[in-house]
Amino acid sequence: MRSKFLLIALGVALSACQTAGQPDKPAMGSAAVNVPVVTGTDYVFDAAAPGGALAAGETDRLNGWFQGLGLGYGDTIYVDAGYAPGARAQVAALAGRYGMLVTPGAPVTAGAVQPGSVRVVVARRRAFVPNCPNWSRPSQPDWDNKTMSNYGCSVNSNLAAEIANPEDLIHGREGATVTDSTAATKAVDMYRTKPPTGQGGLQAVSTKGSN
Repeated sequence: MRSKFLLIALGVALSACQTAGQPDKPAMGSAAVNVPVVTGTDYVFDAAAPGGALAAGETDRLNGWFQGLGLGYGDTIYVDAGYAPGARAQVAALAGRYGMLVTPGAPVTAGAVQPGSVRVVVARRRAFVPNCPNWSRPSQPDWDNKTMSNYGCSVNSNLAAEIANPEDLIHGREGATVTDSTAATKAVDMYRTKPPTGQGGLQAVSTKGSN
């Protein structure tokens, strides 16, 4: 009887030790511990545009600004101007040299656009997974069967590096109002009509070298 009491007391002591510090440990389950984080910065350039078109020399200044920013993949360009179709077209032509397009609308920025000028905004969004690789906890031994501290670093870091628009990680895009049925069925039609690569059968090939 005394041995049973000792076993019960030992079990209670071990259970108390297991719960100590429980909130500091990573949670159990299949959810990734390390997830992408999206950061955003808006860069602003005010250019003189009397009459709705960029003034002489403003295109060169804007081009130098684009080069200084390292404009490219992952950036979004806006032109904030009330009535300046000429300036918008000039900015779009310059952005085309970098393989970029001008997106309609513009984010809210500090200060108002002065009359006779336009504001070019470059919105830069970047996605990354902080604290990766994360080997803060040894993988073994793991008596509590907790998720590894590095779990999710590989897959989510690749996802953050490959995604075209990091904002897609925050919210989805609205569907197009018009559907192109030809483009939607192109892959299925190719699968049905293209002959299999092995349809011709195996060819007899000699392995002997010619003299």
